[in-house]
Amino acid sequence: MMAFVRRLVLLVLLPLMLIACTAESQDQLARGAARSTTSKILAQRLPGVPLQPAVDCVINNANSQQILALAADSVTGPTESTYQVVSGILQKPETLRCLAAEGLPALLR
Repeated sequence: MMAFVRRLVLLVLLPLMLIACTAESQDQLARGAARSTTSKILAQRLPGVPLQPAVDCVINNANSQQILALAADSVTGPTESTYQVVSGILQKPETLRCLAAEGLPALLR
């Protein structure tokens, strides 16, 4: 129950904090927070995969709703919903192409 309340408060506060910023700053803040969450998930679920290229591929292929969901989870920690969001992004053809082009060479180094 406490996690639900924290998540609800965060979902209310995050947009309010972002309102005070420019659109570019909002995007940068949200993407930075989403990167943090994505890094944790990929490190847990895909050990041994070069983290930075994989995180870049996920974030660069996420839509705005996915970015905001991942950003919100950066404070409360990953949930099953977070894993589903990242999994959905990983399944996109453009993310798979990115991973093949950016992640695979890093893995082979």
